[in-house]
Amino acid sequence: MSVEIDTSAFTEEAYELLSELEASLLELEESPDDQDLIGRVFRAMHTIKGSGAMFGFDEVAEFTHEVETIFDMARNKTISVSKTLIDLTLAARDQIRSMLDAAAGGEPADKNNAQKIIQGLRALAPGAGGAPKDSGGGSAKKPPAQASVDEPHVYRVRIKPNQDIFANGTNPLLLLGELRDIGEDCQIIAQYEGLPPLEKLDPEQCYTSWEVFLTTKQSENAIRDVFIFVDDQCELNIRLLDREEVLGNDVQKLGNILVQRGDIKEEVLEQALKPIGDRLVESGVVSSSQVKAALAEQNAIKAKRDKKVQAESATSVRVPSEKLDGLVDLVGELVTVQARLNQTASTRQDHDLQLIAEEVERLTGELRDNTMSIRMLAIGTTFNKFKRLVRDLSTELGKQIEMTTEGADTELDKTVIDQLNDPLVHIIRNSIDHGIETPDVRIAHGKNPQGLVHLSAIHSGASVLIRVEDDGKGLDPNALTRKAIEKGHLPPDAQLTDKEAFMLIFGAGFSMAEKITNVSGRGVGMDVVRRSIDALRGSIEVASELGKGTTITLKLPLTLAIIEGLLVKVADELFVLPLAAVEECVELSRTDIANAHNRHVINVRDEIVPYIRIRDRFDIPGEAPEIEQIVISDVDSKRTGFVVDSVIGQHQTVIKSLGKNFEHSEEFSGATILGDGTVALILDLSKMVRYVEAEEEDLSESVAA
Repeated sequence: MSVEIDTSAFTEEAYELLSELEASLLELEESPDDQDLIGRVFRAMHTIKGSGAMFGFDEVAEFTHEVETIFDMARNKTISVSKTLIDLTLAARDQIRSMLDAAAGGEPADKNNAQKIIQGLRALAPGAGGAPKDSGGGSAKKPPAQASVDEPHVYRVRIKPNQDIFANGTNPLLLLGELRDIGEDCQIIAQYEGLPPLEKLDPEQCYTSWEVFLTTKQSENAIRDVFIFVDDQCELNIRLLDREEVLGNDVQKLGNILVQRGDIKEEVLEQALKPIGDRLVESGVVSSSQVKAALAEQNAIKAKRDKKVQAESATSVRVPSEKLDGLVDLVGELVTVQARLNQTASTRQDHDLQLIAEEVERLTGELRDNTMSIRMLAIGTTFNKFKRLVRDLSTELGKQIEMTTEGADTELDKTVIDQLNDPLVHIIRNSIDHGIETPDVRIAHGKNPQGLVHLSAIHSGASVLIRVEDDGKGLDPNALTRKAIEKGHLPPDAQLTDKEAFMLIFGAGFSMAEKITNVSGRGVGMDVVRRSIDALRGSIEVASELGKGTTITLKLPLTLAIIEGLLVKVADELFVLPLAAVEECVELSRTDIANAHNRHVINVRDEIVPYIRIRDRFDIPGEAPEIEQIVISDVDSKRTGFVVDSVIGQHQTVIKSLGKNFEHSEEFSGATILGDGTVALILDLSKMVRYVEAEEEDLSESVAA
């Protein structure tokens, strides 16, 4: 009977290990003598190699073995960790990822590149012969993974696999074979106590456990390394049998050996040999009550220990992101139904129904919060990816750059994190290329020759602020304005504030680079940032001081699925404004309009605030009321008002896509369904402001012409 092996579990784990491997290598470059880091790199390679061999990824296993062999030498201090070793291992990490991508249907991995990496690694090994080749062709048979000891020792190794270990393609016999390879003498005894009757036997389950008596010069860690990639799928117990204190005493009696091995319990032996308690009571040394008290103490300690072991053995569950997305969609539907229930209960004035509606609202809120928390991930994993980017770019550009991070445990919705990678890549590349100077320039200006890029994240209400700071030359607002005029992005007489000038870097086709390089110069990177952050319903703020550096702040919502919104009404149409952007609501009377001479501005506490009339913007028919409402919001770091007929109030908004028919309606970020089934459009405030400004600019140019 053949069992089809699902390799998705291996590839998912391998991708995670590669991310951890990259982070460990970058840390190791800074601390090359850190044995813990060397061990982490070795274990990651060993796990990928072993799991790859088990799941049929022989090329991955064979290639990874070459790197593992070199790091085994580093672990044994046969060779030292050098920049060349780090460079080659990072390249090997990329090669392994290419192999995995190719196995998943991507572009074929470059075998010539793999061979170059192997040759480079072998050249680091002591002696002209380089690192030894893998005689097993990528199988589970590998050379020793741990420094050996002087004299061979005898170990008892107990392996009890989980019954479902076959489901992911693991073959315990290969593990036993690898154990045999590292020992001088190996006795393997199979145990069949868990074998069920034939009629209840499942051929896809593992009922066998093994005891191995191994004589080897390798240490206990080397034995554990054999099982490193299945340590959560089996019970493993290793005991050194030939300890000095054991060898110095008489050979233990059979009963004691059986108890120590766990084959029989102490009570059984005591019953067979007459309990010590009974003997003590009979001899009058202690009373029966004292024996009972001692037994109760022993049982209490045992129960406490068992409880602790059970708590420590608790594991997490790996769930595909598609299932989480489906759960969030269902919760969104439930929130909509709950709103309908609330409205129905309020309309009917039924006390019992209102109590039920309140209870459902409470439970729905808890379910929503729990579901959202499941999708929340720490942003630290994303931050770690950029350390490699900074390292490679600084080498390419001949600059010395250190990257620091802060707030790596700040959590964001997985959907937001997935879409945040590209914008941050472009911002960091821009900071390194345009912001931070070369070492000689920095020294000439009295700066540290090593530049600094600082990446941080903090919570701010219902949003997260992500900042990319550098201590480079900063932005010159006058130079930015001149460049924009030269390229025709601005009229010749344009006068911009510093903040407005800084935002020019996000314009399509805008670049301050003198020449096009592999890193920048085409004027597309920061434009991508603007569009990506808009798609995430976020905002960007730029602060800079000439000669001191630049800070780019991204303000992002915690989640894209459910937001708090402000429900407003214009005639019979309903709209939702993201509540996170709303600052206040003020009235707009006919007198205010007359005082402004029909210009779309209002004086709010001695501050002139421009506004957009939603009725006019979307050609909604009907007369405006005598007193309208202005919802003043913070849009792209500027206060802007949006005029509506009335403000209904706060509304928990489940965001629905508008579909392909409305994909060009860019002033709406989606829609939501209200409790009575009415559809309300969610406004994209940033794009509305931008479109209105662009239209007014075009109108001014046509009038001037």
